[in-house]
Amino acid sequence: MSTTQSSVRITVKNILFLTDFSDPSEAALPLAFATAREYGATVHALHVLVPKPSTYMSPDTTMAAIDAQEECAVADMQRVESQLAGVTHDVRVVRGVDVWGPVEQALESCHPDLIVLGTHGRAGAQKMILGSVAEEVFRRSPVPVLTVGPRARDGMHGAARFHRVLHATDFSPEARAAAPYAVSLAQENQAHLILLHVMDGKSTHLAPGGTGMSIAVAMHELLELIPGDAELWCRPEPVVQYGQVAERILEEAKGRHADLIVLGVRGAAGHLRAATHFRRSVAYQVVANARCPVLTVRA
Repeated sequence: MSTTQSSVRITVKNILFLTDFSDPSEAALPLAFATAREYGATVHALHVLVPKPSTYMSPDTTMAAIDAQEECAVADMQRVESQLAGVTHDVRVVRGVDVWGPVEQALESCHPDLIVLGTHGRAGAQKMILGSVAEEVFRRSPVPVLTVGPRARDGMHGAARFHRVLHATDFSPEARAAAPYAVSLAQENQAHLILLHVMDGKSTHLAPGGTGMSIAVAMHELLELIPGDAELWCRPEPVVQYGQVAERILEEAKGRHADLIVLGVRGAAGHLRAATHFRRSVAYQVVANARCPVLTVRA
């Protein structure tokens, strides 16, 4: 999914669909299919077999378990392939010590414009132990990532047509990199575009009195995100709210019946898992709890 300037339509030629055959992956598959059909794109479906810790297993029983795991994965991937009939596609089951390594190789070989995946939305101790594959992908991917979380309503994203696009921004470089995608998708779908800024009391943008960004300035900056030649169906709606950022984004998306959220995200710095085990980022909270798909764009 690429765009050169805000007023240019996005293009999608290749989609990398990541699946672990879970319910969230099943929920994301219709979105990958519909997006491919909408743009005439190819879907590259990928499942990564990662080692599972086994206790008190001999080499023979371990090999038997590995073979059984691969056999099940191949059968599950055949089911995925049957659901991709009607669009150009290919499927692969590969082994890796983690998920990101094979994903990185797929990025180089398939040249996707977009990654689509489902997430379990793990939190608390479960996320500390297991980490979040989805967060690792959207913080490292050089292309936009479209994620379907466990709270996304059935069927609301199946047709890859969006009627209300909510772009949440803190005016950072990362957020500004995501704005062209929100505008382009609103143009492509003739959708209502909602521009949201949440003031959490920690803004680095200071008004003359040092009291933080005023509502008027925030409104102005929101509208400045839209290029003058953007062919939008209706005037964008700027919204400024106060409160906890992720919570307010989710509340606004729900209250305004958004069927897509667009966010800018920071890239991985240092060891991603160590950084995310103990602190849930705003982006991850939104992805894990949104009732609609979330498009994340890394600057």
